[in-house]
Amino acid sequence: MPPRASLSITAAVPDPALLDLPWHLPLDQWPSDVIAALPKGISRHLVRFAHMSGGVVAVKETTEQMALHEYEVLRSLQKLDVPGVAPVAVITNRFDADGEPLPSALVTEHLKFSMPYRALFSQTLRPDTATRLVDALALLLARLHLVGFFWGDVSLSNTLFRRDAGAFAAYLVDAETGQLQPNGLTAGQREHDLEVGRVNIAGELFDLEAGGRIDESLDPIEISNRIVSQYRMLWQELTGFETFDASERWRIDARIQRLNDLGFDIEELSMTAGGDGAQVRIQPKVVDAGHHQRRLLRLTGLDTGENQARRLLNDLDRYRATYGRPGQDEEVTAHEWLVRAFEPVIKAIPRDLRGKLEPAEAYHQFLDHRWFISQEQDRDVPLAEAVQSFIDTVLRHRRDEATLLNPPTTAITLPLPTVETGAIPIVGDDDEEDWRLKV
Repeated sequence: MPPRASLSITAAVPDPALLDLPWHLPLDQWPSDVIAALPKGISRHLVRFAHMSGGVVAVKETTEQMALHEYEVLRSLQKLDVPGVAPVAVITNRFDADGEPLPSALVTEHLKFSMPYRALFSQTLRPDTATRLVDALALLLARLHLVGFFWGDVSLSNTLFRRDAGAFAAYLVDAETGQLQPNGLTAGQREHDLEVGRVNIAGELFDLEAGGRIDESLDPIEISNRIVSQYRMLWQELTGFETFDASERWRIDARIQRLNDLGFDIEELSMTAGGDGAQVRIQPKVVDAGHHQRRLLRLTGLDTGENQARRLLNDLDRYRATYGRPGQDEEVTAHEWLVRAFEPVIKAIPRDLRGKLEPAEAYHQFLDHRWFISQEQDRDVPLAEAVQSFIDTVLRHRRDEATLLNPPTTAITLPLPTVETGAIPIVGDDDEEDWRLKV
């Protein structure tokens, strides 16, 4: 094997554990004790998951130029708080035991509880699941376009998905064809991404159909066309002008509420009055997605998906209406809900089952389960009984969606008694310098 001094690692925060991976071997020859057995999507490059520093990373072999480009793009998107995998390092100057050069490698963090779209259904893909996947991808694409990112290869295969309270949250996983445009995207660039996405999704679904892995009622063309209609609806709501009579000022609040319901906050509204004062034209400036996420994080410290946050906030609001005291500070009520409603359910889950679902998703599904069994039995099923039923009839029959378990949450105050809540579901920087190491 050539001297280790030939290896080059480019990383913002170099992890010494990178040196423990067998970079002198081609990726397809890495030993089984290094490889993490996780589902992965289809990729034009060889990708493997590996254990590192007590966690899991994804390693992709590619060219040096493409690895460095994708690394920089992912770093930029991370600073813009766009959902995507986090870059770890680029490994170059690799050689095998005979001194022959090996491909460069891009290392990214494995996104816990995420799965490629093919792993989200066990036997056949149902139309409702396909629709939710495409809707999540349309939202991700709109968010990427808002920050000026041209993807170039929109597809289900280049996306990871996490369950999000009955829906899915989409994360960009492959950015090698992407580019950030500082002046934003043209309409032509956005339409190009849309058309590429529509064609790719149709091809992916037809591939599943050929393998007998989609429901007979699923129409690949109809589903693939949905990304276009969903994206355009979102884009119009996020950026479009709206004109109304000056007497209809309530429509300003309605527009803000619709954006909040979509999970977006706005920084400002641009309003222009007509020359005769009879009409008002408004256009919102969207500042960021994650409206409900930020509120839940501020109140409870829980970092969840947007739909999960909306669902947990509904349960928190119900708790406040039932148990809150008049004039009590919202943060105090939120803390009581956390230690009396949320944490007792999560802590009751046996340790060997905690990798089945992330905590927020588990609590959401518990609320659904409790409501269903309460309806079925025509009674308000007590919390402890509902939790045990959820564990026995739901969790034990799910496959794990995590690689490693988080340490159990510890109470930040003295224990409080649990409460009977949640029986009814609600529908509803500074730039960092890279370190280049020669080791």
